[in-house]
Amino acid sequence: MEQGLNLLETEIAIKYIKDTFEKELSKSLGLTRVSAPLFVFPETGLNDNLNGYERAVRFDVLSLNRDVEIVQSLAKWKRNALYRYGFKPETGLYTDMNAIRRDEVPDAIHSVYVDQWDWEKIILREERKISYLKKTVRKIYKTLLKVNSLVEKKYPTIKHNLPKDITFITAKQLEKDYPTLNRKERENVVTKKYGAVFIIGIGWDLSDKKPHDGRAADYDDWKLNGDILLWFEPLNQALEISSMGIRVDEVSLVKQLKKRKETEKLSNPYCQDILNKKLPLTIGGGIGQSRICMYFLNKKHIGEVQSSVWPEDMIKEYKKQGIDLL
Repeated sequence: MEQGLNLLETEIAIKYIKDTFEKELSKSLGLTRVSAPLFVFPETGLNDNLNGYERAVRFDVLSLNRDVEIVQSLAKWKRNALYRYGFKPETGLYTDMNAIRRDEVPDAIHSVYVDQWDWEKIILREERKISYLKKTVRKIYKTLLKVNSLVEKKYPTIKHNLPKDITFITAKQLEKDYPTLNRKERENVVTKKYGAVFIIGIGWDLSDKKPHDGRAADYDDWKLNGDILLWFEPLNQALEISSMGIRVDEVSLVKQLKKRKETEKLSNPYCQDILNKKLPLTIGGGIGQSRICMYFLNKKHIGEVQSSVWPEDMIKEYKKQGIDLL
């Protein structure tokens, strides 16, 4: 196995990385761990619609005579939970999120099974600005640096070249700097150059009338969000490990839903609670657990750190390379 770790040793390393990162993240951001749902009622508006075309897995609960949906992420559920549990400003929660994304196309970094740390924190209205977003990103990046140091100490054969600081760049500036490249090519070029990058402002159209990447209109404020990318040498590409941002308020929610022609969502309970200022203003995101483990263990396929289902030809191809997919 890569880096001298067999399957069992890899599983032990995965647990070490997850336990360590979770502890350091909660300490850095001041978060309390809570339990989270695997499924929700679709009419609540709490499920994440992602880009709007992915189909949630739905099934009926016999005893309730109602349908439920397996979550695709907990982006909206967390904000509601902060209100229900009585959290105060500058405090927040995190949870283990497990999801099924049935329309995902499996490859080296994507799976139909999703596992991530979902976190959310209450902020004040005056903190809804880029400087607060950057401050939070830097805290998360410092957590990554600390975990990296601990992993390299425990597993001396594993090395990474993380820079001391993360670089910030807007999606618009990225387009301006690399106008002839497509989105992924831009991400690869800038992340290889700096090692660790946060791309700001994902959702609103760029000059070609398309966004840098897809974002649901009803949770991130598209001017105050972004992705954390790390350069990943084993695959020679940028690896997105977190999507996060300051969440919509009553103004940006309406503006973004109008842009997407999804104003019918304004009537669901979640959106109504934002419009009526019932839910707190928050910042939050998701951090991929398998992506983090993949990165720190220098694995070439997410299936080396996560048990899921894979196309038969993919299993055979990686087997030829001496790689077993879980």
